[in-house]
Amino acid sequence: MRNDTLAFEEEAIRQIAPRPRNLAETGLAQDFLCDLLAKHCYWGGILNQQQLVERTALAWPVLESLLNFMRTSGYIEVHSPNENSMLLRYALTERGRNLALDAQLKSGYAGYAPVPLALYERVVQAQSIHNNLVTREDMTRVFKDIVIRESVLDQLGPAMHSGRPIFVYGPPGTGKTYTGMQLLGLLDDSILIPYALAVGDYVVQFFDPSVHHPLVGADKSAQFMLDEGHDPRFVRCRRPSVITGGELTLEMLELAHDAATKQYFAPLQLKANNGIYMIDDLGRQRVECTDLLNRWIVPLEQKQDYLTVGCGTRFPVSFDVVLIFSTNLNPLALADEAFLRRLGYKVRFEVLTAEEYESIWRQVCKKHAIAFDATVFRYVLKLYRREDRPLLPCQPRDLLGLVMDQCRYQGLANQVTDERLACAWNSYFVRPVSDPEPLAHGKPDALHPASNPLVIDKENRIC
Repeated sequence: MRNDTLAFEEEAIRQIAPRPRNLAETGLAQDFLCDLLAKHCYWGGILNQQQLVERTALAWPVLESLLNFMRTSGYIEVHSPNENSMLLRYALTERGRNLALDAQLKSGYAGYAPVPLALYERVVQAQSIHNNLVTREDMTRVFKDIVIRESVLDQLGPAMHSGRPIFVYGPPGTGKTYTGMQLLGLLDDSILIPYALAVGDYVVQFFDPSVHHPLVGADKSAQFMLDEGHDPRFVRCRRPSVITGGELTLEMLELAHDAATKQYFAPLQLKANNGIYMIDDLGRQRVECTDLLNRWIVPLEQKQDYLTVGCGTRFPVSFDVVLIFSTNLNPLALADEAFLRRLGYKVRFEVLTAEEYESIWRQVCKKHAIAFDATVFRYVLKLYRREDRPLLPCQPRDLLGLVMDQCRYQGLANQVTDERLACAWNSYFVRPVSDPEPLAHGKPDALHPASNPLVIDKENRIC
């Protein structure tokens, strides 16, 4: 992302979440922040003014009022500057250490000051993923180098800003997961992600580096300057994308609580807010499919999710996600038609035609500087016909990758031959032991003579 674009977006983002200049503008209670400061001083020892600002992401005027209160209350003491800095330093008194230990018993969180839930709600709505208009030109731009049917694009495009879930289904290997994640390319803007949320007296850790990717090149010089930048309790990231498969359980969709550290962690769909959440391999989870689908009825209808914190306190939070379900199974075996109607857009992915498969084969060859050989490609199609296998978009990359492995092993330049393809084919596919191995081009084939032409049926499948 260009620096001028970053600067333009920074000004818009600053309007969404301006930097708090005083205690009231933080949206947090004084006692809450004093507990957080006490924990920082307990774990960090003697900290100077700059270190406290960096550890809490709060402006100095906010911290100064808190420190003055803690000093008059006997929780901290002020140390003179040392030889390396002219900044005042702060340390806990015995009473302050007791405060820190008591605060630690309530919550083990000791990071940046959290964002109050009300502020987070406003930010989520201001940067909603459904505010982005997706046009056919956008779809063409994102998928210009990807072999995909226009009928599929014309379904996915409107679905992106509809607010409805997308249900994609079809045989394995037809590109459902890859296509779903490519949709994020339609949204090249940045959003604000909180480091943590404050829900009453509880703190929920939100930022996850495996999901949230801060922008490279974003200006950090103003992060702690009072008159510049957005609220530093947020980090500017690209819109998130989360994908889960067979490992998903219902517990993973609720707040996680670590009893040892007394900390709460945001669930997957909350981390995916303002982005995309894909549930892959639907029907293969360790939970009943109907239970998993029912989990989304309220969030999809009300645009709100309900989570539980503490001893059963439930709270609503915005659900602003493009939710994608992907499955290789028969949809009617997962849910009845009445339920499937509620899932919005249903998009079927099919196996490739010979022409589509050739286009992908050529793309992979070009990417790896491999000369396209029409004779070799006809041999590949012969292998598919011989074993009656469907043409899938993932296979050209995989088969040619195995061929390149052989070339590197032999110390040769990348070149595709019938013999190397036969070897790659044997390594890639699993067949019954009684089946013969594929023969190299030109060798006798009693079952399918080489002179037989390739036949494509009406459904564009190889016969």
